[in-house]
Amino acid sequence: MWCPSVSLALWGNAWLAGRAAPDDVLDALSLWAPHHRVTAYDLGAANRTGLPWPDVDDAGVVSILQVLRMAAGPRTGRPVLSLVLPVPGDVRGLPPGSAFGADALAVGEAVRIESEDGAIGLVPEYGETEDACGDEPEPDGSLSWTVYSLPSGPVAEQFDLGAAELELRSAVRTAAEQLTALRAGGPGANMEDPRELVEQLLAADREHAAPDHAPDRALRVLDTAAQVDAILTVSEGMTPISIQSSSGVQLADAALQPLSLVVRTARLAAVDAILQSAWQV
Repeated sequence: MWCPSVSLALWGNAWLAGRAAPDDVLDALSLWAPHHRVTAYDLGAANRTGLPWPDVDDAGVVSILQVLRMAAGPRTGRPVLSLVLPVPGDVRGLPPGSAFGADALAVGEAVRIESEDGAIGLVPEYGETEDACGDEPEPDGSLSWTVYSLPSGPVAEQFDLGAAELELRSAVRTAAEQLTALRAGGPGANMEDPRELVEQLLAADREHAAPDHAPDRALRVLDTAAQVDAILTVSEGMTPISIQSSSGVQLADAALQPLSLVVRTARLAAVDAILQSAWQV
């Protein structure tokens, strides 16, 4: 469930609402990488956030707080940050034909900040070091945030947390059946227990936490979504091994695809509920 954009949206919103300290935002981001870089993609983004332009030297992680504060503008009593989790075929929250949209879709996540003065978007991407011998580049331990100016768009979609939770209950049953089928046998019978792989993914998620104001229901939905997503991730990796025919693999993939949409919608609904709760007295 957790990704850098979720951490930035939840903790950045909590800070803007006065429900968290600046160090809380930085601590949450530090779990993703020891070093963060922030750059403006265009002049409009630089003007909105105070980032350097046209000199695009990377700013440090503390600059993210500056970006949030300047882009958010005066307090309005409601969230100005929103989470985007785009995939091919579902690009909610992305302006069509924009560099922000293309880059957010490439990494599968982004944060939008929409205020009365306009909108910006932030896309995270892990840095890489080029190998002098021509080998594959290696991660350099940094996370780069690129800031884009965006056209003002319609109000962010509102999600029904209750409806999302109901859909998740059905998704849990379907995902559990898929996991049982993988565990049952076939060519993948001698592989590592898929349930152990699922637990490993969930353990990594537990390193991250939501702000204290997060509603219990939203946290429950996030936890359930994480379980289904972990099962889907393991299933996608093991299905080609456990199913011999290519047609069988395609049928299995087709059965799992709708679950991905349910998980993504549930996460967006839960995050939206947590964002809203920071501003409720």
